[in-house]
Amino acid sequence: MRKNPNRKLKEKVLNNLKVNKVLVVLGARRVGKTELIKDVIQELKASKQPELKFLLLNGEDEDTHELLKNRTVRNYERLLGQTRLLIIDEAQAIPDIGTKLKLMVDSIEGLKILVTGSSVFDLENKLGEPLVGRKKTFLMYPLAQLEFAEYENRIETKSKLEERLIFGAYPELEQLENSTDKVDYLKEQVNSYLLKDILAYEGIKKREKIISLLRIIAFRIGSEVSIEGMGNELQIGKNTVDKYLDLLSKVFIIHKVTGFSRNLDNEITKKSKWYFYDNGIRNALINNFNSLNLRNDQGQLWENYLISERLKYQEYLGEKSENFFWRTHTKQEIDWIEAQNGKLTATEFKWNQKKKPKVPALWSKAYPNTEYRVVNQENYLDFIT
Repeated sequence: MRKNPNRKLKEKVLNNLKVNKVLVVLGARRVGKTELIKDVIQELKASKQPELKFLLLNGEDEDTHELLKNRTVRNYERLLGQTRLLIIDEAQAIPDIGTKLKLMVDSIEGLKILVTGSSVFDLENKLGEPLVGRKKTFLMYPLAQLEFAEYENRIETKSKLEERLIFGAYPELEQLENSTDKVDYLKEQVNSYLLKDILAYEGIKKREKIISLLRIIAFRIGSEVSIEGMGNELQIGKNTVDKYLDLLSKVFIIHKVTGFSRNLDNEITKKSKWYFYDNGIRNALINNFNSLNLRNDQGQLWENYLISERLKYQEYLGEKSENFFWRTHTKQEIDWIEAQNGKLTATEFKWNQKKKPKVPALWSKAYPNTEYRVVNQENYLDFIT
């Protein structure tokens, strides 16, 4: 049984627990937020800091709702006593959580608060306005290659590449030894946990339509998609598709990449590409866990994997970058564009190492002072670690 690596967010959390501030960790269900809390508590205990006295609550426990229901300073002072670190897991389930936390951090001197949540549309909406200037947010993903690199050398990592392209990187998979158990885990994730927050959301009842929408996206990784076209396929309205996509992105299942344009009339900007945060979830949705030599979607798996790992890299190392794809109506294209501090970097992803792409002529002409790189199986670790 393999040991899970230390999470990169642990040090960030420990370093950003501030007096009279709320620290928020957002991420999909089962990516390890609860284990992160345990690690943070253990670290604080070991350090013998004053924050050792803490209170841990679960937002999905009705007892927690009762404890926090009476929104008064007196109630919260009585609840917390000498506690100066309040931790709430799955805080999005608590009614009016934003105003309750605001009252606590504004009224109880020396209090630090750490909360986790599995849906932006629940938690960030509730925290947003009440906690302006009082909170900091981090995103948590399935395990990153940055984290695996703590105990793997490059040879070991490359030997596990196919496994990660197919099964993804949810932490609990590291405790499962065989493929059958991993497939069962990912199917359970899709059937039981993936849509839990969305289906609890008011007015969302069409689970099968949402799953069908995800399957359409799963088959079109790396291609621009039309919201109107997907609506026609599913026989639902364009606005409904737009709503579902927004919710699916806010529970960290998929994310959107938009087209880049600054100069050219024929650059595509109205369509978007959609990717999954985890390859295993994508493969579970289409029920395909075949080995790579039996598949015709190696390029899609490769592109999705590299983009998800790059997002983890950017988040955990604090690289603030805007990400795009680039394509023209004359079908010149680049997979991945990063815009950072006025600098553009263009990246092409190639699973087949024999293919040697050249910089598209229109790109070179329009954006002459940009870096261009090709990421393949030989050099991909430089891109994601």
